[in-house]
Amino acid sequence: MKISAAVTAEDGKAFDIREIELQEPKANEVLIRVVASGVCHTDMVARDSGITPKPAVLGHEGSGIVEKVGTGVEHFEKGDHVVMSYVHCGNCEQCLTGYPATCEFLTPMNFEGKAQDGTHRHFEGEQSLSMFFGQSSFATYAIAHEQNIVKVTKDVDLNILGPLGCGIQTGAGTVLNNLKPAFGTSIAIFGAGGVGLSAVMAAKIKNCQHIIAVDVHDSRLEKAKELGATHTINSKNTEDVVEKIREITGGGTHYALDTTGISPVVKQALQGLRARGELAVVGIGSDFEMDLMQDLMGQGKTIKGVIEGDAVPKVFIPKLIAYYQQGLFPFDKLIKEYDFEDINQAFSDSESGKTIKPVLKIKQ
Repeated sequence: MKISAAVTAEDGKAFDIREIELQEPKANEVLIRVVASGVCHTDMVARDSGITPKPAVLGHEGSGIVEKVGTGVEHFEKGDHVVMSYVHCGNCEQCLTGYPATCEFLTPMNFEGKAQDGTHRHFEGEQSLSMFFGQSSFATYAIAHEQNIVKVTKDVDLNILGPLGCGIQTGAGTVLNNLKPAFGTSIAIFGAGGVGLSAVMAAKIKNCQHIIAVDVHDSRLEKAKELGATHTINSKNTEDVVEKIREITGGGTHYALDTTGISPVVKQALQGLRARGELAVVGIGSDFEMDLMQDLMGQGKTIKGVIEGDAVPKVFIPKLIAYYQQGLFPFDKLIKEYDFEDINQAFSDSESGKTIKPVLKIKQ
């Protein structure tokens, strides 16, 4: 079938909306009419680097309506409202023990450009286009395996639900599923973008005494206060961020979360912990140096990586929606909607910090 899709032709190139061919759903796959798709930092990394072969159709925070199901699909039918999330194999040790976000095949299945059966679904003439996260939601229609889609209530606007599939799930899940802060403890969250602010809201749900948001944009820090942060720190204007955290908490936080992947920031998060504190890192970064004795082992601290908020999407995303409906998780306050045709502007506004969570409205 003919669809419209935002094609990334080469590393670092802007998106170009083109007419391409999308194959019919195969066994255990679902055809989805995409209603909206969030813009995530991971899309930017994929656009600008070689982690996904080009040309490609990116997008991995899609929401939409089931149009058709392939053979063997049992739990979805035409008309279902769904959110698309990450791909996992469902059969490795990690998946079978309840940790699909650390699936042994997570990287190749989400980034190497092919569907779960190892073939392509998107074509422009004879040229195959890479799939992204098993969905490629920067398009009017998407094919996804039934394993990586989540049926959601029809009581909530589909236009806002897409980001639950990755960024919002990552921030909230890291707090609720992994760190699991006890009542009255303290947490510092570095980076007040969509992931960090989702973590702020989750920390409020957990009744943390100190919820400290750290960022360089005052507008984002104001939003953090609105969503539950008890304190904010503009690291650009603060001489010693670690000392400020210790001053606020009386010795350091019990937990910290880094969304930036920036080595000096990760080090601040680690040094701002009290003894036996835990740091979760969710940002994409590279080399990192620390003093093992002073920064980690000497005070029994823990630093760990967390992927997709340690979430099982089919279980966790409906819970986040329920929290939203109860007024406890107002993630819609992070979102600014853009027309699909304005995709490059949406990316620019996200990179500059102007917009926290852009969402593309995809009209048929």
